[in-house]
Amino acid sequence: MGNHLYSTRLDLSEEVRDKVATLLNQTLATTLDLKTQTKQAHWNVKGKDFYQLHNFFDEMAGELEAYVDMVAERVTALACVALGTAKVAAANSILEEYPLTAVKGKEHLEALADRYAAYGAHLRKAIEITDELGDADTSDLYTEISRTIDMRLWFIEAHLH
Repeated sequence: MGNHLYSTRLDLSEEVRDKVATLLNQTLATTLDLKTQTKQAHWNVKGKDFYQLHNFFDEMAGELEAYVDMVAERVTALACVALGTAKVAAANSILEEYPLTAVKGKEHLEALADRYAAYGAHLRKAIEITDELGDADTSDLYTEISRTIDMRLWFIEAHLH
């Protein structure tokens, strides 16, 4: 994923903008992937908890959609190009492919718990990296997303106990 940097009056160096945009574009790909995997669970869940989980997964996907937009807009605020097509997301997501044969609520919850945990770890690492690069605004964006993802992982895991 190469970056095209535009000229800007932003006071972050090209090197910092390039590194942060690369990280953000990986996050964008992963967030898009997690959103579609969450929708996969929403569409295909079956069982006694169908209605509850169907709505829960849809709410989670809606949150992820908002984060897709926030991440992409941060890339463009850095005067770089947001890489957010489905093919780019598929090629650059850190997540494992979703188990397409999952049907029961527990199967979906376990699959999503694994993916939310991996995504949360990615976000925490991104907080550290962007902080070290001196981009407090992007670090703050990652922190905001991380809080919700940790909460959702807690909710998912609570269903598994």
